[in-house]
Amino acid sequence: MVAAQQQASKLRVVFFGTPEFAVPTLEHLLSQPQFEVLAVVTQPDKRRGRGSQLTPSPVKVLAQAHNLPIWQPRSVKKDDETLAKLADTQADAFVVVAYGQILSQQILDMPRLGCVNVHGSLLPKYRGAAPIQWAIYNGETETGITTMRMEAGLDTGPMLLKANTPIPPLAKSTDLAKILSVQGATLLLETLLQLAAGTLQATPQDDAQATYAPLLKKEHFALDWSRSASQLHNQVRAFTPNCFANHRSEGLKVTSTLLPELLPEPLPELLEASIPHSDRPRPGEVLGTIKRVGPAVATGDGVLLLSEVQPAGKRAQSGWDYANGCRLQPGERFENGAAEVIHSL
Repeated sequence: MVAAQQQASKLRVVFFGTPEFAVPTLEHLLSQPQFEVLAVVTQPDKRRGRGSQLTPSPVKVLAQAHNLPIWQPRSVKKDDETLAKLADTQADAFVVVAYGQILSQQILDMPRLGCVNVHGSLLPKYRGAAPIQWAIYNGETETGITTMRMEAGLDTGPMLLKANTPIPPLAKSTDLAKILSVQGATLLLETLLQLAAGTLQATPQDDAQATYAPLLKKEHFALDWSRSASQLHNQVRAFTPNCFANHRSEGLKVTSTLLPELLPEPLPELLEASIPHSDRPRPGEVLGTIKRVGPAVATGDGVLLLSEVQPAGKRAQSGWDYANGCRLQPGERFENGAAEVIHSL
């Protein structure tokens, strides 16, 4: 009798998610006795790697380990079989974390407590598909997680709970995503429990304050040396490991950079002593090479240090090893990333 009462009091949840970012939230739901995960909806397996093998999403791998029902419709809002299964669950809530498909109003109306989304920004800023990357790209020093009740618009639903987190100046989007994924897992559970208790008041978003974080495209990864060093540093951090330039007529990925002011002592003095003086360095011009760091490159405003790069067809290596390997000389130039080299990387 007691076991039956405990089972009846559990919050019944269907989980929608696909990438690694969604895994901590599903793990957290599975670990808490207050919740019952009825099923997992994730994107279809994709072909990846050199062998082009079908690979399940990280969420599917976790769901399989827990023997959960897994549904992978190509279009969840058009798949009659999946729609029927979702309706039959009679779930209290649908939880959505980086699922990758738009839910129809029919789906949004199914659960008793609605559909709750875990979004990687402080809404209404950075609505859209890539909030973590665009926050870093734009030089934000703070971001966070927002849970919201979903509606038909793109991340426009009323906000439920928020949690802030600082963005360290050297953190890449991959680093920040790990931090936010764990933060989101905790916030989601708190959100569901408060919703079930009727103690949570939703707050409408101020559309006038909204900004957008669109899907990433290859042209976003091209480095333009006429931009400032800080802008380029943020671009590399945001879009790791995909940013690219051109050197000696070949594509070169720039996977990690440093700004002189972020270096530990005594490297700032070493930087000053190591770079030959140039009255008017051109954007992209190599000013010198910093020992155990890499090339120091002039930009439209300031100096950028290339601490890790990946030549076409090779593995990533330190900027120092690259400079030595190709005998990089002051006065050489790194060219802007060009569309014709995208496909060679």
